[in-house]
Amino acid sequence: MKKRLWMLALLGYALAAHTAHAGTHRHQLKVDDGQNQHKPHKIPSLKVQSHIALIHDEQSGLTLYNKNSEMIVPIASITKLMTAMVMLDARLPMDEPVIVVEDDLNRIRRAKSRLPVGVTLTRSEMLQLALMASENRAALALARSYPGGPAAMVAAMNAKASVLGMQNTRFLDPTGLDSENVSTAQDLVKMVSAAHSYPVIQQYTTSASHSVEGLRGRTMRFSNTNPLVKSTSWDIGVSKTGYITEAGLCLVMEATFNQRPVIIVLLNSWGKRTRVGDANRIKQWMEKVNGQNIQRG
Repeated sequence: MKKRLWMLALLGYALAAHTAHAGTHRHQLKVDDGQNQHKPHKIPSLKVQSHIALIHDEQSGLTLYNKNSEMIVPIASITKLMTAMVMLDARLPMDEPVIVVEDDLNRIRRAKSRLPVGVTLTRSEMLQLALMASENRAALALARSYPGGPAAMVAAMNAKASVLGMQNTRFLDPTGLDSENVSTAQDLVKMVSAAHSYPVIQQYTTSASHSVEGLRGRTMRFSNTNPLVKSTSWDIGVSKTGYITEAGLCLVMEATFNQRPVIIVLLNSWGKRTRVGDANRIKQWMEKVNGQNIQRG
């Protein structure tokens, strides 16, 4: 009897040991399986200093980065992209002379301009200076030469905004000096996308500099307000800067990174280098995450 009980106890111990070993083995298999799985790539974080920022992927139509993009804010000289589009839509002679007159002196606020009263340039030159150098008198001269004058141009600008689906956008003047020219980053993506379809706007907004003949035959050289267009490391299709106190420093661009075209909107930046610094941070981020899944709402 004692021998039988001893045999049963030994059998139970062996069975328990086998069960414990099998459980440990199953657990180890699970760990090994987990270790062998491919770990997803960690997407580097992106931090921009601009109060409003948006990165829009043109190929997928998705938002890659979003910071306060729904806020309605003044957009300063970003306005001039719409000014250029409606002026080009009117199909006016680009070689027609346009003169700067007293009426082109801005009445809204004091703004710097290198174009003196009396200077005459072609409509094409005025457009290039308005886009590239953000010349306010050039934009005002273009508006005055528009059929029906500045009021008709502003009406056309608002009508085009409506056609483009820019529901939170309003224009009161063609320069952007009026702080009531407002929009959202989401709407500006639509405007930049539309502007990119105009070859003249592509050319003029990305020119590094341009010289014109001023009064008494004096050569005047103007530079692009966006220094990034001079960089060979950037592939920029459209560019426009803006600034008034109420809007802060602004920058919109259409740019391509590793064959991936995106639209960048940066609004209400503070500090002379903030918007350019943000743009460079975005460029580095896009190049790091190229090919990864960075689709974000």
